[in-house]
Amino acid sequence: MTLTARDIGFRYGSQPVLTDINFALDKGRFHALLGPNGAGKSTLFGLLTRLLALQQGDILLAGRSLKKHPAEAMRQIGVVFQQNALDLDLSVRQNLMYHSALHGLSRKQARRRGDRELERFDLMDRANDAVRTLNGGHRRRVEIARALLHQPTLLLLDEPTAGLDIASRNALNEHVRRLCREDNLTVLWATHLIEEVQEHDRVMILHLGQLMADESGHELCRQTATDSLAETFKSLTGVSS
Repeated sequence: MTLTARDIGFRYGSQPVLTDINFALDKGRFHALLGPNGAGKSTLFGLLTRLLALQQGDILLAGRSLKKHPAEAMRQIGVVFQQNALDLDLSVRQNLMYHSALHGLSRKQARRRGDRELERFDLMDRANDAVRTLNGGHRRRVEIARALLHQPTLLLLDEPTAGLDIASRNALNEHVRRLCREDNLTVLWATHLIEEVQEHDRVMILHLGQLMADESGHELCRQTATDSLAETFKSLTGVSS
C-alpha cells in the first residue's frame, strides 16, 4: 500500500469534521475521493499534506508514520491544491527550477526532469513564457508537472479541475490516468463532480466527515442496486451530483 490512513479524526473547536476515517490506497491506481462541498475533503488533504496537524489516528506513507517520520513520509507525496500555487510572474521553467531547488535537486537534475515533464504535458513550447500568460488548463498541467519533479510515489489532487471548462477538465483527468498506467503512480483525486469518476475507479465517498463507501465503482453500484455512480452517490448522501 502506498498510503494508509488509520482512525483519522479532526475537529475545529468542538465541531467534528472527520470521524474515524480508515482507508488504504493501492499502488498504481486512480482513486476518486468523491463528496459534496463541505464533506471534509480539503480537511483530509490538509492532514495528508501536514498543513493541518493530526489530532487523532495516524497516516503511513510507504510504511513511514507521518507523525514520527514526517520528512521521509512527505518525500513520497506530490500535491496539487485547489488554489493555484504558481508564481505568475515567473516563467514555466523558472517555476519548475525553483520547486526542484526546494527538494534539493541539482540544476542539471532539475533541468532534465523539468524538460521530461514539459514534454509529457505538451508544454515545451511554453517553457519560457510567464505563467500568467497560460490558460487555466495549462497552469494546472504545470502544477502537476511541478509536483512530479521529485519523483513521488503518490500524487494528491484536491479539486484540480476547479474553474476549468469541460474540455480542459476531461484532458487533465485523462492525462493523470495515463500517469497511473505508464508510471505506476498512485493517485488520489478529490472532486465533487461525478463525471470525473469512472466505474472501474476505486471510489471513496465522503459525506459529513464520514467515509460512506470505499469500493470500486462497479461494486458500489451493485451493493446499492443502482445503475450509475450518480445514483449511488445520491443514495448514500442524499445529495444529487
